[in-house]
Amino acid sequence: APEQFLNAELSWLEFNARVLALAEDPRTPPAARLRFLAIFSTNLDQFVMTQLGALKQLVALGRAGPSADGLRPQETLDAVAVRLRPLLARQGRAFHTLSRDELAPRGLGIARWAELIPAERARLREWGADQLLPFLTPKALTRAPGHPFPLVSDRRIAVLVALRDHAGGPVHYAVVEVPEALPRFVPLDDGRRFLPIEELVRATLDLLYPDREVAAAHAFRITRSGDLQLDEASTANFLQAIEEELARRQQRPVVRIEIEAGTPPRLQELLQRELRFEESERESTLSPADVYEADGPLALGSLWEIAASLPAPDYPPFTPREPFAAGRPVAEQLDERDVLVHHPYDAFPGTFERFVTEAAADPDVAALKLTLYRPGGPGGPGGGGASAIADALRRAAASGKDVSVVVEVKARFDEARNIEWARGLERDGIHVVTGLVSLKTHAKLALVVRRGAGGRVRRYAHIGTGNYNPDTARVYTDLGLFTADPRITADVHALFNELTGSSRAPRARLRHLLVAPAELLDRLLALIEREAAHARAGSGGRIRAKLNGLADTAVIQALYRASQAGVDVDLVVRGICTLRPGVPGLSERIRVVSILGRFLEHARIYHFGNGGADEYYIGSADWRPRNLRRRVEVVAPVFDTAARVQLDRILEADLANPTAWLLSADGSYEQGAATPSSQ
Repeated sequence: APEQFLNAELSWLEFNARVLALAEDPRTPPAARLRFLAIFSTNLDQFVMTQLGALKQLVALGRAGPSADGLRPQETLDAVAVRLRPLLARQGRAFHTLSRDELAPRGLGIARWAELIPAERARLREWGADQLLPFLTPKALTRAPGHPFPLVSDRRIAVLVALRDHAGGPVHYAVVEVPEALPRFVPLDDGRRFLPIEELVRATLDLLYPDREVAAAHAFRITRSGDLQLDEASTANFLQAIEEELARRQQRPVVRIEIEAGTPPRLQELLQRELRFEESERESTLSPADVYEADGPLALGSLWEIAASLPAPDYPPFTPREPFAAGRPVAEQLDERDVLVHHPYDAFPGTFERFVTEAAADPDVAALKLTLYRPGGPGGPGGGGASAIADALRRAAASGKDVSVVVEVKARFDEARNIEWARGLERDGIHVVTGLVSLKTHAKLALVVRRGAGGRVRRYAHIGTGNYNPDTARVYTDLGLFTADPRITADVHALFNELTGSSRAPRARLRHLLVAPAELLDRLLALIEREAAHARAGSGGRIRAKLNGLADTAVIQALYRASQAGVDVDLVVRGICTLRPGVPGLSERIRVVSILGRFLEHARIYHFGNGGADEYYIGSADWRPRNLRRRVEVVAPVFDTAARVQLDRILEADLANPTAWLLSADGSYEQGAATPSSQ
């Protein structure tokens, strides 16, 4: 029934509201509050591009069927708009409060042109004339012959300029777009304050239009629908097709207009009208409801640029652990026991990067296999932290090892970077698979095949919850299991054989790994039902899980049945959750908490009590339709006793976290209200 489910889009907004709460919290260090404001803004950009863009497309196509919660696409859009505007007002207040109370007293933060002294203005105008104006191309808003409507780029700062040829003359308009190559915030001489680039553009328009009168100038920013429209079944070359579609992304429909506060209504209406005219060849969904006034600078996602450079208080530094002993090869240590690592508390360079680089240099290693979903910086030499992995793979291939890499080029918003990885690795003789039709390979897997003493073949595997990305490994909490257990490594090897040896989704039923889309969902439902059977038999029932998202209706219904059977269900769900907990007769034994803080909680852990014979799993899959039905995902059992104890401690700590947010049946969250369920 629809009333059993929360709306996914509204649940996502609740998640981003919790991110914003961290930016509002005076207990959060000022530099971190800037970053949380940036995360809130970047999250919202992607939400608008994807979820709202898809909903608008459904409306335009007349596909108005309801989602599981009963809301139709237009109803969801309306509900989002009602919820979103108060959030944006909170964001503006949070930015101004932080600037006024924390940054300005330290002489830090974002300045406005009106606040600068004459000497600062003169220096900035000089810099602008030399470093800014050569990159600006004013584009007239006119339907005169020879002047096509200017294509305004997605998520780019632009200025709508009102001009007169002479005093008292008629007004005409132009758009001045700020190129991506220019900084979002221009540092002032003291290095402690920054000026938004649109302020400098506005202050130098007289240099751009020396013979005209600038009547008004207001900054704006548009967001276009972001999902790629790719017919994978008929595509002969994934890389070429995705590159072509990426180029067309700049022509996708506009789904949001952000404009600075104080822009006159007539200019807002002009901008809407002109953007709708741009889409005259297709049905535009743009309306006044898609226009948002920003109380403060636009594109606060760029606060990342200055958060690291400001000498403002931040979280204290810490030194990650090194779980592998120095002086002994990782493979030798894995021959003795499994090792479960927990990033960023365990160092990524000293664990996964060391695992790969040692394998590349080991003359006894015959093969190295890897999946890459969001590996980060360029895949070429000197391409940043990610190049340690890329360089190791190249050295392995150059030494004659069999190196195979599955690079998922359809990873949303990382398509271009992943194409660069794929082509770079291919140039170095590495066998690269760039995806499966209609599926994303989201699994985090690595396998090393080594010939040991006496010619005995040994396999070593890593199964993770996070991407093989050294940058995100410093700010995401993720888990990784290193193992030489043949029960796991044989399954990992068999799965790689399917990924590289077939163009179809993996189909083999493995003995221990749970693999989507073939069987993970069915086996997960069976595990939940087994707990319900234990509860009905009087031998208890317990489910605990840590996830990024929970929205699969089949899984939610199974959890409801388990709750009704007497199973205690404790869930740590960071983001979207469409399950309604605590509903009498339906889910009163289910508790859902969300944890946000210094690090992004990204690990996935499943625990099933199994009548006292506890089972623990980690892997790449959330309990969402896309993970269980449209991606290649891997979840692995954890057999090692010490690793299981470590997983139990993580779950217990999360469920008892005093800063956790407790989900109510109506979809709202309350911080500090989480208490353990009855055991």
